[in-house]
Parts: sequence; C-alpha cells; structure tokens
Amino acid sequence: MGASHGCEPWVPHLCALLGAKVGASTVDTEMYPSSRPMRIKGVVISALLGTLFYLTPFAFAKHHHRHNDDSPSSGNFDYYLLALSWAPNYCAGHPNDHSSECRIGGHTAFVLHGLWPQANSGAPPMSCSTASPVGSATVGHMLNFMPSRGLIQHEWQEHGTCSGLSAQDYFAKAEQAFRNVHVPEQYSKLDHEQQLSVPDLEKSFADANHAPPQAFRISCHAAELVSVEVCVDKNLQYQSCTRSVRECPVNQVDMRPPQ
Repeated sequence: MGASHGCEPWVPHLCALLGAKVGASTVDTEMYPSSRPMRIKGVVISALLGTLFYLTPFAFAKHHHRHNDDSPSSGNFDYYLLALSWAPNYCAGHPNDHSSECRIGGHTAFVLHGLWPQANSGAPPMSCSTASPVGSATVGHMLNFMPSRGLIQHEWQEHGTCSGLSAQDYFAKAEQAFRNVHVPEQYSKLDHEQQLSVPDLEKSFADANHAPPQAFRISCHAAELVSVEVCVDKNLQYQSCTRSVRECPVNQVDMRPPQ
C-alpha cells in the first residue's frame, strides 16, 4: 500500500484524496495490527467512488460545452442578401412545377426566394441549428410572397436559423425587405423575350431604389437570368455587396416574359 497508487493525471484531486486515505490506513494498520484490512479497503473504495461521482458531471459539462463551441453561431453574420427570383425563367426550366409561381395566367415576375445572412468574406453561415417546422400562421401569410410551403421551410432551415431571430420575426424581416425593393416597371410589363445587359439591369434597380449600383448583383445560369440579389444591412438599408457575393460571368442575360 505504501507503493504507487496508480493515479492518472486527469484526476489530481482523486490522487490527493486517495493518497491521504491510503496513508492514514497504513498508519492505522501499523499502530493497530488488529485492525481488519477489509474495513480499510472499504474506506478506500468509498473515497474512490465518491470522487468519481463528483468529477463525472464536470467532465461531461466540459465536453458538452466544447461541442457547442464548434457549432455555427446563430446571428453571427455581416449583412443580408435578398434574393428575388425571376419566375418566367425558372418555370420554363421546371415544367412540372405547379406552384403559384408557375401558374399560367398569374403573370408572376419577381418572387421572394429568401433573405440570406451573408459574410463580408468567405462562405456565408448556413443551417446553424435544427429547425422546427414553421408555424402554420406564418406559412399561410408567407405564401403571399413565396411560392410554396416547401420553400418556406427550406429557407428557414438553411438561412433563417442563422439570423438569430425566431421564425416569425425572420419571415417578417424577409417580407419587409421584399416590400422595400421597387422593381422597375418595364420588367413586370415585359411582353416578349429579351436579352438585357447585366450592368443595365443592376443600374435600373439602383436608380429605381435610389441605391448604389454595387448593392445589386445579377445571378445567372447558362446566360439566363436566375435572380436579382440585393445587399442590405441588418436594418435593411442598401449597402454595397462584398466580393463574397458572386457576379454573373456574362455581359447579357435572357429574360422570358411573365405568363
């Protein structure tokens, strides 16, 4: 018993306590040979178990806290990117989409795709926490601006959970941002397919909204307009987009007319 106690470095308090208990037991045995070894062993085991029960919750809490530190931080972003999809081009490429966005006779032009937390540089935050289903009242209201329930839930999971807001407040902010943007009249009244200059598109939005041209970016695919993206600060005021927002690589994009 007077030799090494087999202590590990992760339990210094245990080692100290165990050393004290074992040392006391050894002295008692030498002074009182008639003491029963089983009683001494019981004292040592009780001290060991008690210390382990004391330390275990703190070890678990430390591990759990470290895991949370590694997860994305909700609300930790620099500004918002408001995405306005051009419905006629989307619907032409998705003939089986029967949502309100693609309903013939609806004359849908730009629709609210989402409001995305954005970083000044690097990748934007996404899916910052597990998303509960969006409340039915919020979904019902947002269907006036977004084409489907699936898109509403998707936007909350991918982007809303990084806003630091509740689902209700996040979609209220998305609605407000959408309402703030004035879409130039010539696009909603487009009656035939046109090729439009990317710089001209951006300038027309900037002029209509008294905003800097750098606040608008065109997103495209295969030289077709996908969406107009609008950079706004956390108070929804226009600001210049940073290099983290991609620009359409071509000079002109195709725009189909609303149906």
